[in-house]
Amino acid sequence: MWDVSFAILFFVALIAFCAPTLVGFVPRLRIPSVVVMIAAGIVFGSSGVSLIQLDGPVQILALLGLAFLLFLAGLEIDVRRLRGNLLRVALAGYALTLALGGVAGMLFGILDWVRSPLLLAVTLSATSLGLIVPVLSDADQAETRTGVSVIAASSVAEFGSVLLLSLLFSTSGGTVGERIARPLVFAAVVAAVAGAIFAASRSVRLGGVFLRLQDTTAELRVRAAVALLIGFVVLAQRVGLETILGAFMAGVIVAALDPDTTTHPRFRAKLEGIGYGFVVPVFFITPWRPRYCRPLHCRSLSPRRRSVSPSGRYCRLTRLR
Repeated sequence: MWDVSFAILFFVALIAFCAPTLVGFVPRLRIPSVVVMIAAGIVFGSSGVSLIQLDGPVQILALLGLAFLLFLAGLEIDVRRLRGNLLRVALAGYALTLALGGVAGMLFGILDWVRSPLLLAVTLSATSLGLIVPVLSDADQAETRTGVSVIAASSVAEFGSVLLLSLLFSTSGGTVGERIARPLVFAAVVAAVAGAIFAASRSVRLGGVFLRLQDTTAELRVRAAVALLIGFVVLAQRVGLETILGAFMAGVIVAALDPDTTTHPRFRAKLEGIGYGFVVPVFFITPWRPRYCRPLHCRSLSPRRRSVSPSGRYCRLTRLR
């Protein structure tokens, strides 16, 4: 039996409880509780007083929180809306951001501050959809015209940057053909799974079983969604893509195949309760990547702008959160 301690996890849970409570006492400040949690993670983490350390339970829950955060972000995507002018504006905005990032990358390259200007351009074009969605939801703006436009633009930026990183800078290696084949294989499996779920959802007998067990201790719909989330994360990992892409696509599939929630109105609320009520705050608070980054990012820095940690596996950078 492992000697596991939950003391640090308790401290993280305490911060997760106190952050929105304190914000609630001062509503005029209009500070998202997410910002308070991230700030608390910096203060109490290794960048501050070092009260929060990365142990086994916290690390696992933080990684699960990241996956759940992207899954819930995917749930916010309305595929029926993401078309026409909205999609064109989102694509144009991402292209402009990528172009500006390319200019910045070239300037930093001329100054010999980075080794890979293209990687810097892709990094600067990325948008944290998982951070934007909670803020819009807390402000009751997710369903407004502005909120829908922001989520659409963020979705394109999130998906595009992750896809470009997987294609151009994957740490799995391989030839250019193999890198191109990976997202194609992933897309094919996702499409096959989506087709199988759609076909199964038309079964009257299976639908009756889900309807009967969805609000019991079986929580069948929630278990199915969690299984799909973890399955897509494993799939993305096995084919050599970023795992957050799998989590995000799992949410998109659930949102696309389950648009009508009249027979299960509490389904989304249950998923949000697991995510925002438990594992997502652990990801926001825990300094699980406080001053280190993976070799993918190390390659973008020029030698005089990076220093290697004693283990030689990571390069020391500013906080990536």
